[in-house]
Amino acid sequence: MLDIKSNLVLKILQKECKGGGYKVVDKSDIISSLPNKYRVDDEGLDQIITFLERCECVHVKYDDDNVYCLCILPQGNQITENEEKNKHSNLFPWPCKLALFAFAFFGGLIGAIVGVVISQFFHL
Repeated sequence: MLDIKSNLVLKILQKECKGGGYKVVDKSDIISSLPNKYRVDDEGLDQIITFLERCECVHVKYDDDNVYCLCILPQGNQITENEEKNKHSNLFPWPCKLALFAFAFFGGLIGAIVGVVISQFFHL
């Protein structure tokens, strides 16, 4: 499981490296593509890329001062595909959840009332 910054960097790299081959990517392009809230410096980006490489999400062919030559590995593609599937597969939308709650609540209420009536009928 990736943290938010690593996941964002992986998505940016996937956009840059379409086609499955190696691509030379500038560090400043990656950093500028990150949202301001999750912006990192060069060292932070180096750490994220190293982490992604250890997780076998990317393969770095070489790393110069301001550029990476890398490709996305199948594990990296699978992580983002699974995330998108999970995001779009909401099992129950909120109206269904509300209806299930209402039916469960009123079912319990009716059961309690029936229990009281039966206990009064048999004087238990």
